[in-house]
Amino acid sequence: MDLTTAKHAFISGGASGLGLGMADAFLKRGIPVTIADIDAEALAAVTAERGNSIRGVQLDVRNREAWAKAKAEAEAAFGPVDVLCCNAGISPNGQEFADMDPESYDRIVAINLGGVANGVFAFAADFRERGRGHIVLTSSQAGLTTTVGGVGAYSVAKFGVTALGEQLRSEMAPRGVGVSVLCPGYVATNLGTNTVKIGGDVRKYSDYMPEVTITAADVGEMVADAIEQNMAHIVTHKDVWRGVEKRMNTIKAACDYRLEN
Repeated sequence: MDLTTAKHAFISGGASGLGLGMADAFLKRGIPVTIADIDAEALAAVTAERGNSIRGVQLDVRNREAWAKAKAEAEAAFGPVDVLCCNAGISPNGQEFADMDPESYDRIVAINLGGVANGVFAFAADFRERGRGHIVLTSSQAGLTTTVGGVGAYSVAKFGVTALGEQLRSEMAPRGVGVSVLCPGYVATNLGTNTVKIGGDVRKYSDYMPEVTITAADVGEMVADAIEQNMAHIVTHKDVWRGVEKRMNTIKAACDYRLEN
């Protein structure tokens, strides 16, 4: 999609972190932005700093009726949405499946996967009918390959987002709508703080905190570029390929075995 033609971007989880990085990238390109977030204070602070081309709407992404209301309010202000970023999420809980608190599992899946799907349910039909626009779904490198322990519920949700995005892309491409799956590696954000605010459990990272080399602003620019290029996947850290390649090799080995036996 040529972003010079974009009239309105809608971003869930847009008041901080990666969502705010995307919002700033779009604002820099002259695109009016609606940011949706569960945190009303953060929404007020962000919109107060960025002028009249951005507006905020409070949204719990688990609530489908709230999605419909947020969409209506956003489009009444700025017109039809033609860039949708379903980005809101919470962090891993640090629990192995054998010890998993089912309530924590349900929360992670409901927000990280269900919240993304709810955004698709709210907007996809309009995108298809108008035959233009681009949708970005935030997955993770944990949605491409399993990683270290304690992120199992998170990875389940993010693999689901990856599958949702890939399937949606195949459905939307003939209608002129682009879809990208954003698969970020570690980027310093306030994801953990936001998770605690809604009563979630946060995995402890102190023993293996990776070096931060990419910022949320960098990711916002990557997303804008990927929309322009209609990229299927947006990977922020090239070293994720090591895990993806290992996973693909095990799948290939299984296929080769079946061909031979």
